[in-house]
Amino acid sequence: MFDKVLIANRGEIAVRINRACQELGISTVAIHSEADAESMHVRIADESVCIGPNPVNKSYLNAHAIISACEITGAQAVHPGYGFLSENASFAKMLDDHKLTFIGPKHNHISMMGDKIEAKKIMQEYGVPTVPGSKGAVADLKDALKTSKDIGFPVLLKASAGGGGRGMKVVNDEKELTDALPIIKQEALSFFGNDSIYIEKFIDSPRHIEIQVICDSHNNFLHLHERDCSIQRRNQKVIEEALAPEIDQAKKDKLFKICIDAMAKMGYLGLGTLEFLFADNEFYFMEMNTRLQVEHPITEMLTRIDLVREQICVAAGDKIFTSQENIKPLGHSIECRINAENSTDFKPSAGTIKMYHPPAGNGIRLDTFIYSGYKVPHYYDNLLAKLIVTGRTRNHAIKRALRSLNEIVIDGIETNIDLHKKILSSNDFKNGAVPINWLEKNMNKL
Repeated sequence: MFDKVLIANRGEIAVRINRACQELGISTVAIHSEADAESMHVRIADESVCIGPNPVNKSYLNAHAIISACEITGAQAVHPGYGFLSENASFAKMLDDHKLTFIGPKHNHISMMGDKIEAKKIMQEYGVPTVPGSKGAVADLKDALKTSKDIGFPVLLKASAGGGGRGMKVVNDEKELTDALPIIKQEALSFFGNDSIYIEKFIDSPRHIEIQVICDSHNNFLHLHERDCSIQRRNQKVIEEALAPEIDQAKKDKLFKICIDAMAKMGYLGLGTLEFLFADNEFYFMEMNTRLQVEHPITEMLTRIDLVREQICVAAGDKIFTSQENIKPLGHSIECRINAENSTDFKPSAGTIKMYHPPAGNGIRLDTFIYSGYKVPHYYDNLLAKLIVTGRTRNHAIKRALRSLNEIVIDGIETNIDLHKKILSSNDFKNGAVPINWLEKNMNKL
């Protein structure tokens, strides 16, 4: 096991990783920008290193500064959390070259799954069901038009290196495709440094279902069941839940086996999440995230398995502590992403938190990094906290989440807590099985 781990992230996930490390008896190093000097993850870590000014490209995305921080502090491994460098294959290889352990998958697997075109090809070879689409990147407009006609409009233009809802566009006919293709290519180049675009059949009103896997170096490839992440706004998840309602268990069991078989063929190591569209009672592979997910706590609460702890142990060469037959979900879990933003127009909110009071009680968990007096900076993602609740049934979990949202106090800035209350109180959500476009279609009603 490692003696010291550097946490290459900020916010609630840095706090979450710090706790897992300290419970394993591992010393922690927090890195931070100048803006985050007073952040909770810095305060609770055993050591901290300022790695640069506020912009992320000069701090949290500065791989050389992070490696220097490891050398200064004697950290043996780096946990990247999610976002930033967590799916950067070059960074993972740099750590390997410096004899440092990247707490995540092998860099070649990050590279394979990071290219959406390559990932889709590989999954097709492994027998994973995929969305009908182009065999690779489209060469030019002529190729894109021919491919779209063969698939049938509407189609979805997607950046091969995309993620986070960027680099995607639905087009309904030839004119829209002609207008949209250069825009999406430019957006892809700006955000991801790669303007390769591929095309998929647009599946109207699907659900977003994802399968959590964990794999070690001792030929153990396990799944931890599924999550439903269909409550989204602009392709960004808002509320997640586990298990997914209204899907036949035999159908899910078949998909679990397909996913685990694919991981075994790949020789995958660490945590991973395979994301699928679900429509007309069929699953279609979208992408694989080779990292810890924001919504991992609902799986932890449901299975009683500390995913971050296991992620660290697997990276250190240990076996997964349990077997597949022992991973049995208990009850139902829901996560609400609480952001620093207005609930109506979603304008980001920065400023000082004058009062903070968390909810409490049985089955309640709040992952956060805020405290009374904390100054929320405007430089970074606006996620403040994740409210995770678990109940005996889905209905019980919804009621518990509403009760918790009524208890939480975050004064001094705006949050989207009211939006969460409206979603959880709606009849559509209570009935389950809402598609990914439900929230945007119903914002006015809410």
